[in-house]
Amino acid sequence: MAKKYPEETRMYKEKAFLVGVSVFNDKSWLSIEDSLAELELLAQTAGLDVVGEISQTLSKPNAQTFIGSGKVEEVQLLVNETKADVLIFDNELIPRHQRELEKIFGENVRVLDRTALILDIFAQHASTREGILQVELAQYEYRLPRLTRAWTHLARQAGGGGGRSGSVGGVGLRGPGETQLEVDRREIRKKITTLRTELEKVRAHRSRHRENRKRSQIPTVALVGYTNAGKSTLLNKLANSEVFVANQLFATLDPTTRRVELPEGNTALFTDTVGFIQKLPTQLVAAFRATLEEITEADILLHVVDISHPNALAQWESVNATLEEIGAEDLPIITVLNKIDKIQDQEIIRELNNAFSNAVSISALSGEGIRSLLKKIEEELYFNLIPITVFLPYKQGRLISVFHETGKIDELKNLADGVYIDGSIPGRFFSEFEPFFHSSEPNELLETTGDDLDGTDF
Repeated sequence: MAKKYPEETRMYKEKAFLVGVSVFNDKSWLSIEDSLAELELLAQTAGLDVVGEISQTLSKPNAQTFIGSGKVEEVQLLVNETKADVLIFDNELIPRHQRELEKIFGENVRVLDRTALILDIFAQHASTREGILQVELAQYEYRLPRLTRAWTHLARQAGGGGGRSGSVGGVGLRGPGETQLEVDRREIRKKITTLRTELEKVRAHRSRHRENRKRSQIPTVALVGYTNAGKSTLLNKLANSEVFVANQLFATLDPTTRRVELPEGNTALFTDTVGFIQKLPTQLVAAFRATLEEITEADILLHVVDISHPNALAQWESVNATLEEIGAEDLPIITVLNKIDKIQDQEIIRELNNAFSNAVSISALSGEGIRSLLKKIEEELYFNLIPITVFLPYKQGRLISVFHETGKIDELKNLADGVYIDGSIPGRFFSEFEPFFHSSEPNELLETTGDDLDGTDF
């Protein structure tokens, strides 16, 4: 199935033609039509003008060209007819596919895939040093096995933030028998090593900040969700702040944290994180590890869903899959059904609330449902206590203080090597106390040697 867009509706920009392929057993949460519609939004976000699209269903990709040879000929005709400058595949192409397609389409048409397009968007939107470093690392790791002209369009600097994204520069003299390709590969590997080192410093810095937050005992709430679900708008409403908001994909890359007062006078730190998307490039997940740890280290997640979107359920499932990929699937989650102002039928809203687990319906734009959401967050963070029995060695002074200040103590025994406590704690501290769980009575602990009471082997 092919589609062309009328010439008169377009102002001149670099023209893109889209190719969507549905492969048997391919893990995609969207239909091929909906995935192509999303690819069109991505292309527009990157500043391209989409002039047409075509799709194909395959049992498996063609070994040479990904799509079948007959479909390649059809795409060639459409690309020539629409005068497209860029051919974008909705799937990730392996280097072999990309090289073969570039030979077929020649020098006047660049062949890109969904991953390259998303990396380009991230490069345009990154503004902080951390964001620029993360995007640059992802780009180089993507380019290394390819090193073809297809990525030269990524030479633009990242989002005006002074990034160094682009083709490899400053290449020295070649050694005997060394090709330019070998030199480029060596230079990129050096860049990757340098970027990883710099990002480890960023990661360590973030880790120290998180430890400081833990010591302050202020809980953290991470906003996660599909790109353009309304996370930044929600953070602005909760904190009366002015985080950048735009009706486009990946408008916010760098995490933003704001302090929010809860209804009963308690406080929490809310962090807006990068939006997810189906087929999120693995290079980005790896490069954004320091940022994504803001999610995995949070006390609770707010999974924001654009409930007015026709693919809301598929987007919700896609985000859940990414949370599982980064190891955050076991964290407490409140599902925030956003944009109910776009739904007129209250019965539909009630049905949606029942369809999603632990859900609250809101409009981040109008403020409807915000107080109910804050009350639910406060209950989860401060008032929903979990019964536990622990033995805390005296060197775990911070946890002993946390139990006294935030929990409910039913029984406490000061022993030679530590403190036996039976009581309840807020759920956000559960994982910290887990290594010190104990099932014995305090009198039995008196018979245990100090060497055994290290809090890790009960």
